[in-house]
Amino acid sequence: MQTGAIDIKKLKFLDIQSPTRKSSSGHEAAAEPSTVLTGRHRTGSQSSTTPNANQRRGSSNSRWPKRDSPRRNSLRMGSGPMRAKNAECFGDGMGQNLDTDFDFEGNLALFDKVAVFSQINESNSSKPQHHGSQAEQRTQSYRHNENILEVKPVAYRQITVPQHEGREYCTDTGLVVPSIPYELHKRLLAAAERWGLSLERRLEAIGVCASQMALSLLGGPNRLTPKNVHQRPTVVLLCGPHIQGAQGISCARHLANHEVEVILFLPNFVKIQEPVTSEVSLYSKTSGKQVVNVKDLPTTPVDLVINCLGSHENPMLREHPWYQSAADWANQNRAPVLSIDPPVSEQPQAVEGKWTLSLGLPLPLADKDSRVYLCDIGIPKMVYQEVGISYHSPFGCKFVIPLHSV
Repeated sequence: MQTGAIDIKKLKFLDIQSPTRKSSSGHEAAAEPSTVLTGRHRTGSQSSTTPNANQRRGSSNSRWPKRDSPRRNSLRMGSGPMRAKNAECFGDGMGQNLDTDFDFEGNLALFDKVAVFSQINESNSSKPQHHGSQAEQRTQSYRHNENILEVKPVAYRQITVPQHEGREYCTDTGLVVPSIPYELHKRLLAAAERWGLSLERRLEAIGVCASQMALSLLGGPNRLTPKNVHQRPTVVLLCGPHIQGAQGISCARHLANHEVEVILFLPNFVKIQEPVTSEVSLYSKTSGKQVVNVKDLPTTPVDLVINCLGSHENPMLREHPWYQSAADWANQNRAPVLSIDPPVSEQPQAVEGKWTLSLGLPLPLADKDSRVYLCDIGIPKMVYQEVGISYHSPFGCKFVIPLHSV
């Protein structure tokens, strides 16, 4: 008893049922289901299935779209909530208007060009006409990097000093920064101390700014990384027993805190100022080294030398043997030199510096080969006005900025 075996021709009843069409004489064509049923019992004869095949080929070539059977359509559409979405997207009726051509001439006739252009002309005539020169009309067109809003002209000279006899500098943005004599600079610092900016606070601000500049000169984040422990930069600071030397010691402490190999040179004096003693006491708590003799300095080139040997109050220090020995060592070592607040002198500097860091406002230095930088030491604007300086900060978002000679 063959219950599982089914003749393959019996699967023809799953084929798509073509819609019946009426012939031109009004009679319907031969029904396909009868042919299919007839084909179930005829296995050898092909005469009964030939008209059915010809009918399917004819229906596929006709201009009418072929419809799916209800069972196949239900399988494709799915069930549940997705049935409505699938029927809306993939259902019948999508190709009903495909044979209808778009009427371009009819839609173009709906556009009233005369009325639109008359409206444009009326709007242009209502605007005031500017009869200016050709140059004035050309300024109304802007580039992509120009501002269309009217702004006030930039005042590049925002700092004025009562006694201007020295050099002038300018920032990267074009602001003019004049230099001031040392006597005016000394009065400025004294006024800042009266208002609470003590020497200790000033030394801390100078140490931070100088160390930041030194770290950037050493390579910044490209050099000082945890993975680069075996190539720590080495910095030598040459300091004297005065306020300028205390500024250098403060910078040395901050550099040592940033894992820089620091060597501090400070000559052994019997009497040293209190600010210098305080800075040395703080520096001794770091991992930096301290030497009192030039012979103990490295004989190989280091990464950076910071010069703080000179003094504003005692220019005769440069005649001392320790001063000359330290200056000779710095000039013979092939490392670049950063000078912090060097004194003003008609004579050339004992140490040839590549960079110079000035405080607040620059001094009229004679060295024209050194690149001048300016650091903000926290003096308020009203303190500048107290000594007769009209001041607007040129620093912007930075604490150390480069200056260029005018």
